[in-house]
Amino acid sequence: MHPAPAPQIKGWCPGALRPMLSGDGLVVRVRPHAGRLTSVQAAGIAALAHQYGNGMLDLTSRANLQLRGIAPEAHAAVLQGLQTLGLVDSSADSESRRNILVTPFWQPDDGTQRIAATLAQALAAPDAPALPGKFGFAVDGGAQAVLRANPADIRIERGTGGYTVRADGYATGANIGIEEAVPAAMALAHWFLAQRGGLNRMAALAPLHALPERFQAATDFVPSAPKPRPGPVAAGWLVGAEFGQLQAETLAALSTLGALRMTPWQMLLIEGLQHAPALPALVTQAHDARMRVVACTGAPGCLQAAAATRPLARALAPQVPAGRLLHVSGCSKGCAHPRAALTLVATPAGFNLIRHGTAASTPDLLALAPEMIASYLFPTSDAPRI
Repeated sequence: MHPAPAPQIKGWCPGALRPMLSGDGLVVRVRPHAGRLTSVQAAGIAALAHQYGNGMLDLTSRANLQLRGIAPEAHAAVLQGLQTLGLVDSSADSESRRNILVTPFWQPDDGTQRIAATLAQALAAPDAPALPGKFGFAVDGGAQAVLRANPADIRIERGTGGYTVRADGYATGANIGIEEAVPAAMALAHWFLAQRGGLNRMAALAPLHALPERFQAATDFVPSAPKPRPGPVAAGWLVGAEFGQLQAETLAALSTLGALRMTPWQMLLIEGLQHAPALPALVTQAHDARMRVVACTGAPGCLQAAAATRPLARALAPQVPAGRLLHVSGCSKGCAHPRAALTLVATPAGFNLIRHGTAASTPDLLALAPEMIASYLFPTSDAPRI
C-alpha cells in the first residue's frame, strides 16, 4: 500500500495582489472583468509574461489567466503593468471576493455583462460579505446553461420568464427579474455566512439547512448544453490550449485577432473570428484527443506535485476514447479538475488510479508505474481490466 502524502491545502487561490509561490516562481493570477480581455489587455499580459516570467501562461478552471515563473523581485513591475491595463483590484480582499465565472457565449443584449459588472461592484463594496477564499459565483445567462459542471456556490441563470438565483447543492431557487439578480445573490451569500459554521462551500450546507423561503420556489431551468468543443460559435471561434497552457507568443498572436473571452474548459473564444487561427500551438479541431485529458502543472512547476503529469497525459491522450475524460493530477488536491472523472494521482511510489472520482477519492489501484498505466486504462483482451 502506498498512500499519497497529504498535500498542503491553502484554502485560497492566487491573485495579482496576492500571488502564490510555486516550483517555478510566483504564480500571478489575472481575473479578467466579466471574463473578457480586450486586445490591448491580452497583448499587455503577453508582454509581461515574456519580460518578467518564464513565458508560460495557464488558463484556469475558473476562467482566469495565470502568469508563471515570476521572480519575487519582479512582482511589483508586473503589478504596475497589470494596473496600467485595468486588471488590478483595489485590495487583495476585494480581488479574492471577485470570483465570478461568466458564460463566454453571452450576447450584447442578453444582460450577462450587466449582471457580471453589477455583481463585481457589489463584491467590492465596503459591506460585501467576507466569503471564504474559493467561494464563487456563476453568471450563466445564455440561451443554454453551460457552466453547471463547473464549480460555483451561487448561480445566476436565465429562466423562461427572467432569471433564477440558486444555491449550489439545492434544487430550488428564486425566480426574479434582472434588477433583482445581484441583490438576491448577495442576500444568499450573507445567508451562507450566517449558517456556515466553519464550512467553506455552499453545497456542504444542503444536508443541514433549508434555504430561506424566497429561494424555495420551483425553478424553470433553461436546458443545459454539452461541454463546448473547439470550433465556430455564434460569437466567434473557440480555440483550445493543450492542458490549458499558452506561450506568451501565442497569446500575443491571438490578441491581434480580436478580444478574448475566457472559459473554464482550457479554451479561449476569439470574438468575431470566422476561421480557425493558423497557430500550430492551439487546438482548433473539435475531436482533437488533447481535449480529452486534463493535467495540472505537475512537478517540478508545482511544489505539491509528486511527479510530472503532462508528459504522461500527452502520451495517454490518443488512447482516451471519445466521450471520456482522463484527469492526471500531481497530488490529491486535483486543482485542474475538481469533479469526478477517470483519474490518475501522482504519489512518490507511482500513480494511483481512480475509476470514477476526484483526485481525493479512494484509489482503486495503487502505485502504478507510468509505463504500465495504459494497460490498465485501455486494456487488451489479455491485460488487467479496470
